Amino acid sequence: MKDGFGRTINYLRVSVTDRCNLRCQYCLPQEGISWLEPGQLLSYEEIAGVVRVGSEMGISKVRITGGEPLVRRNIVSLVVMLAATPGINDLSLSTNGVLLAQHARELTAAGLQRVNVSLDTLDPAVYRRITGGELEQALAGIAAARSAGLNPVNLNCVVTESSDEPDARSVAQFAREQGLVVRFIRRMSLRAGTFSIVENGSGGDCPRCNRLRLSCAGVVRPCLFSDLGFSVREYGARGALERAVQAKPRRGAPCNLSTIGAIGG
Repeated sequence: MKDGFGRTINYLRVSVTDRCNLRCQYCLPQEGISWLEPGQLLSYEEIAGVVRVGSEMGISKVRITGGEPLVRRNIVSLVVMLAATPGINDLSLSTNGVLLAQHARELTAAGLQRVNVSLDTLDPAVYRRITGGELEQALAGIAAARSAGLNPVNLNCVVTESSDEPDARSVAQFAREQGLVVRFIRRMSLRAGTFSIVENGSGGDCPRCNRLRLSCAGVVRPCLFSDLGFSVREYGARGALERAVQAKPRRGAPCNLSTIGAIGG
C-alpha cells in the first residue's frame, strides 16, 4: 500500500485495550479518561480478521499494544491467531513488563517474536513515582522475556530532554550489561502535537512513517497525532484500511489527549 506521499504502509499497531495496570505521569492524565465498556472492544476474532485483510493488502508487521495489552484476558489466544496469519512475518508486543514474567513463555510458544518493555529509570523510588508500580516486577519481566527466547528485547525509555539525563544513562548502562537495545523517546506534548524522532528507533520520523493504528474500539487511524479515524464496523476492514491510507497526513498534528489510550502509542 502506498499513501498520498509515496510511503509504503506495511505496519499495523493493534491496541487491544485502553486499560493499564500502571498510571504513568506522561501517559495518562489524572482525570478526563472515559474507559471503554467491554462490549465496545473488538473481539479477538474481529482483530484477527482486520489483520488478515491487512496482510492481503501488504501489512507484514504487527505490534500488539494497549493500554497495557497483558491486562486483557487470554491475550495469548490472539497471539496464536495473528502468528498464524499468512504474510505476517514480524509480530511483537509493547508492554510495561509488570505482568511479563507470568506470560513470557506462553507468549513465545504462541508465536510472539519480540517485545518492547518500558523502562525509564533503575531507581525504585523514581519508578514508583513515575508509574505507581514496582521496578522489580518490570525487571523480572525483562529477565523472563530473555529467558523465554523473545528476541530482541528492546527497552523504551522516556526522557524529558535527552538521553544524557541521569535516569536515561542508568537505563543505557543496564542495556549494555544485559545486551539489550534501548530507545529514547522524548516526552511529547500530545495537546500541542510536538514530538521528535525516537533515538535508536523509527518513531516520530514522519517522512518515513509506514504505520497505521487500529484502536481497541475498531477505529483505524492514519496517525497517532490525529483524531481522524475509520471504523472497521462501519466501513469493513478493507474499506477502513484503504481510507486510512488515503487520509495519512504528511506529518502529525495536534490531537485529543483522551483518545491516545484507546489508539495505542
